[in-house]
Amino acid sequence: MAEQSRWAQGGERNLGYGRRFAELVESGADVDGEARLADALVGRRARVLDAGSGMGRVAAYLQGRGHRVVAAEPDPRLVEQSRRTYPEVEVLTSDILGLTDEVLDAAGAPTEFDLVVCVGNVITFVAEGTEVAVLRRLGELLAPGGRLLVGFHLQGGPETARRLTPEEFAAEVAEAGLVVDHRFGGYDLRPVDDLYAVWVLRAAR
Repeated sequence: MAEQSRWAQGGERNLGYGRRFAELVESGADVDGEARLADALVGRRARVLDAGSGMGRVAAYLQGRGHRVVAAEPDPRLVEQSRRTYPEVEVLTSDILGLTDEVLDAAGAPTEFDLVVCVGNVITFVAEGTEVAVLRRLGELLAPGGRLLVGFHLQGGPETARRLTPEEFAAEVAEAGLVVDHRFGGYDLRPVDDLYAVWVLRAAR
């Protein structure tokens, strides 16, 4: 049996995530920081994969800017919320390792992307032992010149998320055949700190 992801280990506690962001969106709060940075990393009409798309807010923003967006989310409850909240966004019920070329082809989606977005602690929720394989697959999904945007908490993250240091992540990035172009302390490009990490990666080829 495949190892359960750290996200799935959260069980019913995960329901609070979708509710919280639904309330923030409804209130008019600014929830687009990740998406604004992602938009700035590509030209118009780029092919974008939102890997671990949650309720769909990042994918919806990017699609609204004219990009060709594919969202992928393994939690069926979040997929349902995404389709209900943002029906215009194409969302596949899949984790990252399930995004094979065959699956993408069958969905009529691209098999390579100008930008892959993997934010909101997604990388710290993957199943134990799959961390490098997940990064490697994300790298394989990049078109030539494409980039990967990753963000996760260094402190104070969700209870079931992996506690991951910058040094550990950088080592896994290298093992997966990726290169760090930039690291910041937030999606507003603030200086590096010990609370949150935002990374821009590319394939080492």
